[in-house]
Amino acid sequence: MKTLRIFSTFLFSCAFLKGSPDLLQKIEQLGSLTDAPQVHSAKGSKSSDNPRAIFFDALPWKGKSTRSYGWLGMPKSTGSKVPAVVLVHGGGGSAFKEWVVRWNEQGFAAISIAVEGQTDSKVDNDEGKKVWHRHPWAGPQRVGIFGDSDQALADQWMYHAVSQTILAHSLLRSLPEVDSSKVGLMGVSWGGIITSIVMGIDSRFSFAIPVYGCGYLNEADNHYKGALASNPVYLNGWEAGQRLDRAKMPALWFSWPGDKHFPMEILKKSYLQQAGPNLVSLVPNMGHGHRPAWTRPESYAFAREIVTTGKLWCERLSSGVIGKQAYARFSSDRPLKEATLVHSTEKGVTGKRKWIQTPIRLVKQGTIWRADWPLPAGTTGWFINVEADGLIASSDYHERESP
Repeated sequence: MKTLRIFSTFLFSCAFLKGSPDLLQKIEQLGSLTDAPQVHSAKGSKSSDNPRAIFFDALPWKGKSTRSYGWLGMPKSTGSKVPAVVLVHGGGGSAFKEWVVRWNEQGFAAISIAVEGQTDSKVDNDEGKKVWHRHPWAGPQRVGIFGDSDQALADQWMYHAVSQTILAHSLLRSLPEVDSSKVGLMGVSWGGIITSIVMGIDSRFSFAIPVYGCGYLNEADNHYKGALASNPVYLNGWEAGQRLDRAKMPALWFSWPGDKHFPMEILKKSYLQQAGPNLVSLVPNMGHGHRPAWTRPESYAFAREIVTTGKLWCERLSSGVIGKQAYARFSSDRPLKEATLVHSTEKGVTGKRKWIQTPIRLVKQGTIWRADWPLPAGTTGWFINVEADGLIASSDYHERESP
């Protein structure tokens, strides 16, 4: 509670920050929210004892106290402290109980939070459409694509979404059942953007899994670029690339080549900018949504390996073209079973292209696995996937001009 009181005083100064050179510094001060927030009981749409629905105290908004709603769950007791994960939804989502249950089944404590002042119950709005119910302690909702950048910093939705994510982390770390050195973060779509931002602010996280979302949105040749290319608050403050070189925790950058929101080139720029070791997993035909993110096995396998061994289960070493031959080299303790070249001969936004999958040669050379294949004529973009036990790991994405 001490940290929240300090921030209540600090927020008065934020009204003067728009366009200020210390905007970045004020955002990064959210990393000091290390005290566990006060927890309150809540009633969830699928109430149970474990996971249980809760509220926790969050930062004030426009002079009123706020709380964040979420589901908090524990795995079956093992007699020792357990790893944990903070889960952040994307656009149209909320705090999902099922997501928590899935992580609990993997041996992790988990908290799924709602970052737009909503619960997980739906009500009819004035137009007769089902929407998430906003609770009495709600803070701001998201306004388009950083559409509230003209507001005082402390009134902006992203400020509260980031702070709630960090407070949820502090809450998990305070629980006696949790190993505070093994708490990670996973976010989907807008939650992936939040994850990319928080990675460079809260260094306490032991791993991070941004799904779809990444940095450099202003460079995406789609709706993000149109909204953000000339938005100084985003460019000078919220852009994740401002601080990804401080994100030293291991990360899984989890996406697919057909994603229309987050093109491959900005995803690549983000993971190359990140300071810590990272694994890239680009799953063809994965689809965009919460369910594809939590039903695939990659996030759980990545997290288990990090909290158990501290290592990536697969490392991409190098990739490129020699002559007309595309290649990728990987290091993995798991036996890799197959390799696939994923390529396109079309131009434009990567998410709108047709992507072709071709099984290719995979050989083991000592402790290194090498996949290679002639690159098809006219290729404009490509990467190589390897598979082990149903898990996909990817090489770097490569863009090239067609002949």
